[in-house]
Amino acid sequence: MPLLDKFMKKLTPPKATLSLRVSRNSFALGESIDGDLTVSSSEDFDAEQIRCEVRCVEERKVLRRIYDERLKHEVEREVWESATLYSANPILSGPIHINVGFNKSFPFSIGIPATGRPSYKSIDRRVKWTIKGVIAVKGRLDRVSETIEVDVVQPSVAPIVKEKEVVIREVVMIQCQYCGTLIPQTATTCPHCGAPRK
Repeated sequence: MPLLDKFMKKLTPPKATLSLRVSRNSFALGESIDGDLTVSSSEDFDAEQIRCEVRCVEERKVLRRIYDERLKHEVEREVWESATLYSANPILSGPIHINVGFNKSFPFSIGIPATGRPSYKSIDRRVKWTIKGVIAVKGRLDRVSETIEVDVVQPSVAPIVKEKEVVIREVVMIQCQYCGTLIPQTATTCPHCGAPRK
């Protein structure tokens, strides 16, 4: 029976609850995602690390030639392709022993690169930023929190560099009527979808 218990433990994550909280739902490029990950446990175990996982994934619809077994020839089909544009796994705690009744909050501040891509959704393309909490345990499945999607937007003030001087000017942003992306008021076309501004 102890052998069966040991085998079953390898197939299940530890009995712990992870609660992820972020300070707000929307962040600008160059800012930090602030929040905390609360861990509470109803089992004794040793964790290798407690971390967050931040991902920025772009998905786009493309036409691909695919062999159709039923028709016996290649046909064009719309498929979604995805690419990870940004990935970070900041560690909140190194190796730690977690007891029954353990309840601790781990604060975090994760920087979003200023050169990253803002969140975006259209019928054929999406850019999505997500964050989740993870307890990694050697020889067992990781315990994972719910995944939270955060909205990442362009900063409202863009710095302009001129001969080693930084001049900050306020750029008024308006929403594109076609794709909903924020664009500078002075733009004549949307840089994301190419539609002319009305």
